[in-house]
Amino acid sequence: MAQTITLTGMVLSAVPIGEYDKRIVLLTKERGKVSAFARGARRPNSQLIAASNPFSFGTFEAYEGRSSYTIVKAEISNYFRELAADVEGAYYGFYFMEIADYYARENLDAVHMLKLLYQSLRALESASLDNRLVRRIFELKAMVLNGEYPNVFICLKCGKEKELPYFHVRSGGTLCENCARQVVQTRKLDKSTLYTLQYIITAKIEKLYTFKVSAEVLKDLAQIMDEYMRFYIDREFHSLRVLEENVGFARRFHS
Repeated sequence: MAQTITLTGMVLSAVPIGEYDKRIVLLTKERGKVSAFARGARRPNSQLIAASNPFSFGTFEAYEGRSSYTIVKAEISNYFRELAADVEGAYYGFYFMEIADYYARENLDAVHMLKLLYQSLRALESASLDNRLVRRIFELKAMVLNGEYPNVFICLKCGKEKELPYFHVRSGGTLCENCARQVVQTRKLDKSTLYTLQYIITAKIEKLYTFKVSAEVLKDLAQIMDEYMRFYIDREFHSLRVLEENVGFARRFHS
């Protein structure tokens, strides 16, 4: 009999297979993103019922096959039940997991992405944090981990390191006053927004969700991230469309 391995990670998604099984996607510390079967996970008495649901974080004991794994045992340390029970928070959480799924690859280091995802879901559970800010922090830091984030520390045309009042998506970051006159479609960048971008990019994951911003900075940050992601990410996220349709409607309804 083949030996089992222990994987530490989180369930990103789960779909039913056959009458009683599930196919899950795990983001793991040891093997990156992996597909796994949870045999009998849909049976009423299965020990894998809760462990095979999205947001479940813990250790998974599995056999390794040619193209997938088979889960035989799991010990879940956090189910994120409060998040799953909060409709708005759950929408954000599913969006974060789809981004993690987009960036992760099998057998590639996913330690930092897993940590970012875990800390971001915890931030969504915090009543003191605005979910809209948590979203923008997660989006930018996920791009940082993948090495395709904007350069907001120098002018990308002349190399100037101070006075960077413009952001240009196509250039991939900030511009000084003089260089901004030479290009089109630049965005005026408030100093507080610039500092926020710089902080998110450079801060340790554990320190990401320790600040708040004004409504004006959050609006600027949202617009910058929307434009930047549309330009540099070649995928439309289904969960983002669901998030914006439902959360946006709910906020308009209650305003």
